Amino acid sequence: VQLQASGGGLVQAGGSLRLSCAASGRTFRNYFMGWFRRAPGKEREFVAAITWSGDSTNLADSVKGRFTTSRDNAKNTVYLQMNSLKPEDTAVYYCGGSPIGGNSPLSYNYWGPGTLVTVSS
Repeated sequence: VQLQASGGGLVQAGGSLRLSCAASGRTFRNYFMGWFRRAPGKEREFVAAITWSGDSTNLADSVKGRFTTSRDNAKNTVYLQMNSLKPEDTAVYYCGGSPIGGNSPLSYNYWGPGTLVTVSS
């Protein structure tokens, strides 16, 4: 599975962005998908994950109530809707594919290049 995230950009605090992660490969629908981010000078951290069917999601406490994730297996795409953005959400966002899911990046064996999200105050 090859992944490509897009949709990042510059937004003011309180604004919204929707990230997309397009996957190639017919086995996309067999994988849990996750979103992680890395802020400058920090470790990669978990943001959100979604089961292969899309019937269950898990969100980091820091983004609950503001972010949601969804997927369209027919389009081989997973989404991260980000609302009420804060300057502390500024980071490079990555999507990952995992056979088991979870909130550890070690569980993910497919990664795409990240997309930069910058939130200005």
